[in-house]
This record gives sequence, C-alpha cells and structure tokens, in this order.
Amino acid sequence: MRARGAVLVEIGRERPYASSRPVEVVDVELDPPGPGELLVRMEAAGVCHSDLSVVDGNRVRPVPMLLGHEACGRVEQVGEGVDDVAVGQRVVMAFLPRCGECANCRTEGRLPCTPGSAANNAGELLGGGRRLHTSDGAELHHHLGVSGFATHAVVDRRSAVPVDDDVPPEVAAVLGCAVLTGGGAVLNAGKPGEGDTVVVVGLGGVGMAALITAVSLGRGDVIGVDAVPEKLARASELGASAVFTPAEALENGLKAPVVVEAAGNARAFETAVALTGVGGTTVTVGLPAPTAEATITPLGITAEARTIVGSYLGSAVPARDIPTYAQMWREGRLPVDALISSTTTLDGINEAMDALAEGRAVRQVVLFDVPGDAPAGAGGGGSGS
Repeated sequence: MRARGAVLVEIGRERPYASSRPVEVVDVELDPPGPGELLVRMEAAGVCHSDLSVVDGNRVRPVPMLLGHEACGRVEQVGEGVDDVAVGQRVVMAFLPRCGECANCRTEGRLPCTPGSAANNAGELLGGGRRLHTSDGAELHHHLGVSGFATHAVVDRRSAVPVDDDVPPEVAAVLGCAVLTGGGAVLNAGKPGEGDTVVVVGLGGVGMAALITAVSLGRGDVIGVDAVPEKLARASELGASAVFTPAEALENGLKAPVVVEAAGNARAFETAVALTGVGGTTVTVGLPAPTAEATITPLGITAEARTIVGSYLGSAVPARDIPTYAQMWREGRLPVDALISSTTTLDGINEAMDALAEGRAVRQVVLFDVPGDAPAGAGGGGSGS
C-alpha cells in the first residue's frame, strides 16, 4: 500500500533544518504485515531527541530512514499468528521491542533486548528485514522498529502495546517514549523511598516526565534543574518543590538521594553526579553523543557509597509499564497532557527539529488527519493538569 512519511535523506546537514531540509515528506510503499506483525494507521507521533540525534549525526543510523519512534495509532490489519490484538484497537509503539527469550529479557527491563537492539541498529523489524520502500522500489530503513512519522506503519507485534480508547492519541503517543523513559528512570531505576528528595537535571520531554512521575509518588520533594527559565517555570507549575539553574544548584550545595540526569550531555551528567548525596543514586537516562566525555571524582563514589545507574528506555518492560502509566493518567495523578508544548503536522517536521535543537520545546506532537475519529484530546479520563 501507499503511505506518506518523513524520510531522512542525509545526516548532518546544517541548521536551520527548515532551510536545509534533511527530512523529506514523500510517498512510500509499505508491504503488508507478515507473520507476527501489524499494520497500524498512525494517529499521533512525538518529536524526540532520539529523532534529532539521527538527523544531526550524534546517533549513526543507516539512511534513507523513515523517522519517528514515539507514536500511537489504530490497528488496520494483523499478520498471521497474531490473535491478541484486534483490528481497530489503539496501540502505543515501544521503540525497543523485547523478544521475551534472550538473557537480557529475563532482567525485568534492566537490560535491553539483544535481538531488539540488533534490529534497531540495522534499521529492521524485530522479525527481520524491512517493509518500507521508496516509490521506485528501493528499501527504506525503519527507525527503532516503528517509523512513526508516517500515515501508516508495519510493526512487529512486540513493538506495540494496546491501550484503551479513553487515552487520547497525543497522550498515548507520549507514553511510549517520554513517559516510559523518564518515568521509568524514577520508578524502575531510582526507586525513591519515603521522604526521599528527587532531583531531575534536564527538563525536556523525558526529564519533565521524570519530574511529574516523581511528583505523583508524593514521597518527598521534587526539584527541577535546567538552564532554560521557561522550563524551570513549567516545572514549578507541574509541582516541583523548587527549581534551579545548574550553577545555582551547585552553588547552594544541593544534595539528594536520587538524581536523574535526562539532558543527554556530559556537563549535565557531571552536575547530576555532584548533586547526589551520600549513599545516593545517580540515574543517567539521557543519550549524549558517543564521543562525549565526562569528569567525575571516583573517590567520592567509593567513600560516599554512591551508585551510578544507566537506564535505557527507563529500564522498562513496555507491556507492563505503559498500562500502568495510562492508569495513572486516567486517575489524574500523571498530567501527561502538560508535557505537550505544541502540535504540528507531518509537513512541519524540519521546523520541529529546529525547535527541539534550540531547546524551545518540551514535547511537540505530530497529529495525523484521521477522518471519522474524535478530535485529539477527546474521550474519557482525567489529565490532572
């Protein structure tokens, strides 16, 4: 079938991307779903730093590649052997599928799935190969098993998690990356105890998701740290007990038992380690450039019995965790809606990448025109915002 999607044609073009146009919105050909796969009509897709990192070259991926990994949509067709998802059901995409069989999949989310990671690096689906082609028949690579910046996608069943219809498309989409990653950094990796202060360094989509998750627990103070005043103000509105710039946090001698680094750069990691108190845990969930280097003092880690934990995808098991976050949203405890700073269309994807690169956005969401569906944001459930 024919679909329309945002294809990265060249890595590393100069900004602004609105002028250099590294991402082209074009017609593509999509194979039908194979055994264990789904055809999904996309409803909404978030614009994330993991997309930007492919565009700017910080994450080397094969091109041409149809981008987008934080998305939701409705199932239009199921492949052979799929009997637990129905046509018409809303599903959230999980950008790291779990095979459920490898040794890493037996770690309850602590380690990423080995076959899933290999497929993502190759631009393939978990079951092997690609289902995307250009209009002249050349293969296109999948982005993290999803390629959600498109009107339709074929995904492995293990890349999709069903959610109820009361979760609006834009909220459902953000659950699949920002909330799964940021929320999991708190719940699965940081594990704050009663009375523990949680500090979040870097208040983009993932960091803000970590912050609202920590606030929802009600166990202790939650403090936001970022260099952008507007993001600090937003963190205060979302329940942060206090907010600081990195310099202010360090000058004030701030220390906490749980510190989440979500900025994805070396200086933020150094700041997060410095803000971690005696016996505390630094959770690093941001993805810096592969060449980035940080300087820390090993003696402080040893003498103060501190821990540094890497958390990819929020140390999550998507099939377990996404329904949990959906229920927290439904109960009004997790204001996922508040993470969405703006919406756009597929044709505005290069401009959205500029806004992300310049630090002007928390989470932008691409909305697809879906005839016959309720408007975005309609449906039951409470936003809590």
